[in-house]
Amino acid sequence: MTSRQATPGLILAGGLSRRMGTNKALSQLGGKPLLTHVIERVHPQVSKLALNAAEAWAQTFELPLVPDTKAGHAGPLAGILAGMRYFANHAAQASHILTVPADSPFFPDDLSSRLADHIMQEDAIVIAASSGHVHPVFGLWPVSIADDLEHWLADDNNRRIRSFLARHHTLGVTFATLESETASIDPFYNINTPDELATAETFLRSMSV
Repeated sequence: MTSRQATPGLILAGGLSRRMGTNKALSQLGGKPLLTHVIERVHPQVSKLALNAAEAWAQTFELPLVPDTKAGHAGPLAGILAGMRYFANHAAQASHILTVPADSPFFPDDLSSRLADHIMQEDAIVIAASSGHVHPVFGLWPVSIADDLEHWLADDNNRRIRSFLARHHTLGVTFATLESETASIDPFYNINTPDELATAETFLRSMSV
């Protein structure tokens, strides 16, 4: 079993933000960057925290930067692999790492502990789910499968995260819809467009009413 005290976390911020038009991690939500919301939500849930990014803008967030080890934009699996390799050296006691994306500001503040409660074997992948959908970028990933993931990514046709999950023992943990006094939203709502950012802003305001 893993725990908050032993679980390091990685924020996946290597996307290209094509639909947003600008770097969505820096997009303002409630008067501060979207990435700041993610950092504040995940930081209390992990023992150490790093950022999967290589660009100069990421240095302002004062987290260790973990760039992809695979050239090009190979998707979230490349970031997850980089995190596994990084924490194998910087959190050697950890059996798993927690991953969250940089574009989802409302994920549960007990995400790490609830996922950890469902680890029944050391090589299990545990991912979040809500409303009948799975969200693999929110997951606990065993560092023991890093070699298999690296081998998988050596084939440029292997980019789909769900195809990789099918190779391993994977469990899903369901989380409830997030409710405010006047609105509701999926806890894993992710922001890719200006319209989705506006929806997140509306919900954030409803939480403070």
